[in-house]
Amino acid sequence: MDLILEGIKKAFFLIFTLDAEVLGITLLSLKVSGLATLISMVVGISAGTTAALSRFPGRQLVVSLINTGMALPPVVVGLFVTIFLWRNGPLGFLEILYTPTAIILAQAVIATPIVTGITLAAIQNLPANLRLQILSLGATRIQMVWMLVKEARLPLLAAVMAGFGGVISEVGASIMVGGNIRGYSRVLTTATVMETGRGNFDVAIALSVILMLLAFTVNAILTQIQQRERLR
Repeated sequence: MDLILEGIKKAFFLIFTLDAEVLGITLLSLKVSGLATLISMVVGISAGTTAALSRFPGRQLVVSLINTGMALPPVVVGLFVTIFLWRNGPLGFLEILYTPTAIILAQAVIATPIVTGITLAAIQNLPANLRLQILSLGATRIQMVWMLVKEARLPLLAAVMAGFGGVISEVGASIMVGGNIRGYSRVLTTATVMETGRGNFDVAIALSVILMLLAFTVNAILTQIQQRERLR
């Protein structure tokens, strides 16, 4: 118990003294996970909406794959992204392995199925006749899709929060593709693992507290937006 209290005290000490290394790690974590979430939001909402509104052979298989992807193990993503980005891999020419860009790519792969799956369920849960009513009022197909997305905006915000939560706390893929390089590709989760391995439990607890505070702050902002939308 004393160790946990010491870790919490150290966390607030590092925050209030604006420790340069911890601040850099925290900002990188926010940047990497924020960009990955943004990518997953654009791709996931588009793919989920398309899958929900389309009817084609093999659709059930596609939906099953999307739902399976929501539970995609991060270490598996890390393995395949590493293989693709390896110097002899298909994308090796990009030379981005062990960089923050590689972490963003891996985290986007993790978050996109989450956002896609929740979007698919949200759009499908809308009244079946709503699409026909919108079209009967003279809306184009693009306008109809936009109105459906607006109608499902609350669960879509939940999808974004779920995607962000899935990547800000991810560690396996980040270590594999980012390399946990000090001052370059080290994020809060990978730094926590490293400090734990070194036996620096107070620092590891401090980093964990900072990580939870960061996740809470971002989700609190998104929740405020979501609840404000609900009251409209």
